[in-house]
Amino acid sequence: MVDYQKKFTAMGYRVLIYSGDHDLCIPFTGTEAWVRSLGYRVVDSWQPWHFGGQVAGYTQGYDHNLTFLTIKGSGHTVPEYKPKESLAFYAHWLFGQKI
Repeated sequence: MVDYQKKFTAMGYRVLIYSGDHDLCIPFTGTEAWVRSLGYRVVDSWQPWHFGGQVAGYTQGYDHNLTFLTIKGSGHTVPEYKPKESLAFYAHWLFGQKI
């Protein structure tokens, strides 16, 4: 997967990788380690994103247009656990807006 990820980002595609912070199948710490293994430089350090006046998770931006995002209280199938938050972060990302 690392080779595919690097190929797509080299082609200029924006990439969003997200993970629920209560995912027992693939913990977000494992996903975070995988993202770090790409060797991309952090351009936006961890910062919270909000939904409904509450912290809904955290984002970290990397060069090559890659964003890693966590969703508080979500398990493996994020849209099932947090449908409103999922729509919010995905819509913002699709339209190129800061999450």
